[in-house]
Amino acid sequence: MSCYAPPADPLEILHEDHEILVVNKPAGLLSVPGRGEHLADCLLSRVQTAFPQALLVHRLDRDTSGVMVFALSPHAQRHLGLQFEKRGVKKTYVARLEGHLEPRRGIVDLPLIVDWPNRPRQKVCHETGKPALTDWRVQRHDAGETRVRLMPQTGRSHQLRVHMQAIGHPILGDPFYARGAARAHPRLMLHSEELRLRHPDGGAGQRFRAGAPF
Repeated sequence: MSCYAPPADPLEILHEDHEILVVNKPAGLLSVPGRGEHLADCLLSRVQTAFPQALLVHRLDRDTSGVMVFALSPHAQRHLGLQFEKRGVKKTYVARLEGHLEPRRGIVDLPLIVDWPNRPRQKVCHETGKPALTDWRVQRHDAGETRVRLMPQTGRSHQLRVHMQAIGHPILGDPFYARGAARAHPRLMLHSEELRLRHPDGGAGQRFRAGAPF
């Protein structure tokens, strides 16, 4: 991992109740601690400073920003964990891609597995990869790029990043999967815009959203 200099942004709380906490993660901050003291600062530790009972439910890549939910009780952690496992949580991301993506909507169905000699990179592998599905919808085309909404149907590591690269339109600013000018951006242009889930207390559907900062 390159030199880790996490942003000092204050915790941005989107929702808080007796069972869940929803926050807007800044880009450049690990979701959970890495190996070594220099990688100890992360969103989980910052959340637990303010909410000692908070428990991890899911993760976002270090370079991805946006909506993350934490459980505030073991019951909520189990409830939410099952929703993620059974694909009950609906996730929407916003991304800026290199090039002109056509058609206006589509789906990527390519199995993924860790690229072991180059980890944490992932790769498409039809022999041993795990199923991975991503829906896309074009929002607009700009000069040399495309703004899209991405709806992953599975939750593989680096799924959106590898899938977009695999169809020839890597996410701008991606240090692993973009090349040349597409890589030369101040951040990875990928943001978790919305989570839809059922509340652990009663099961009511809820929607949490944070607009993309790019």
